[in-house]
Amino acid sequence: MTITIYHNPACGTSRNTLAMIRQSGEQPEVIEYLKTPPSRGKLVELIAAMGISPRELLREKGTPYAELELGDPKWTDDQLMDFMLAHPILINRPIVVAPKGTRLCRPSEAVLDILPSPDIGPFTKDDGEIVIDASGRRVR
Repeated sequence: MTITIYHNPACGTSRNTLAMIRQSGEQPEVIEYLKTPPSRGKLVELIAAMGISPRELLREKGTPYAELELGDPKWTDDQLMDFMLAHPILINRPIVVAPKGTRLCRPSEAVLDILPSPDIGPFTKDDGEIVIDASGRRVR
């Protein structure tokens, strides 16, 4: 099974997650979901695989979340998915599909739990935060 990442290259968390996947020796399928949004069926499948609700996948920061009043509990799961499909920026990222599961990788080091080989060696995020130190120990 290949690893797939629903990726936004403008997002630091997404870039760090992709770098950890690659550092583990995997070459994932990278789907820039803002350019190629998932279908409704795929979105439903991803949400179910993660074991979360559509509301838990909504991204607030840098999106039309507030303008669309998506915090209002009146919206059904189907309606929230309609909003995410109409405005893919509302889909939180990165989502990674791997042999050990599907996960919204926030924080980015959550990807280590689903990689086939999570021993990636030393890793420092874009912002300088050390995730795995020189001895191979997870810092966070």
